[in-house]
Amino acid sequence: MFKEIRIHGRGGQGAVTAAQLLAHAAFLEGKWVQAFPYFGAERRGAPVKAFARISDGPILMHSQIYDPDYVIILSPELTRVVDVTEGLKKDGFILMNTTKKPEETSLNGQRIATVDATGIAIELELLVAGFPVVNTAILGAFAKATREIKLESFLKAIRQTWSGSAGEKNTKAAELAYEQSIKGW
Repeated sequence: MFKEIRIHGRGGQGAVTAAQLLAHAAFLEGKWVQAFPYFGAERRGAPVKAFARISDGPILMHSQIYDPDYVIILSPELTRVVDVTEGLKKDGFILMNTTKKPEETSLNGQRIATVDATGIAIELELLVAGFPVVNTAILGAFAKATREIKLESFLKAIRQTWSGSAGEKNTKAAELAYEQSIKGW
């Protein structure tokens, strides 16, 4: 049995890297993994999707994820232009980057957690071309909200991806989001 994660973001927010880091962290825990992107218009700001699968055994399926267990939303504005809940399993869960509490979102009625990943990225100056990159923060919140992957595994994956101050800032983002995320159920 495996878990499927679909990540919705905008080009430049780090959705693809988030899927890769999620898979890397799960791999560090001995799980089998897949991570892959889906691009439409490849430009900064355009809606993008990335996917990850994690399992205790081999994953033989190699397709886009249509019925995710988890949906991660990096840009709350996407809920107005993309059906982010499409195919979400009945007991599925949504994690959204927003300043709102779960009950204040447009997705009220869903199992949801929220975190201000953008605020964390701005505070830590995790910016590319002036835009906040929220991927590592959202993964810290994912660790807390789902318990699928330990925060320590995400921190190790981040440190193995970036060294120096970039690694320090990204691990701090994950830790802050872990502390600040809010569950709505």
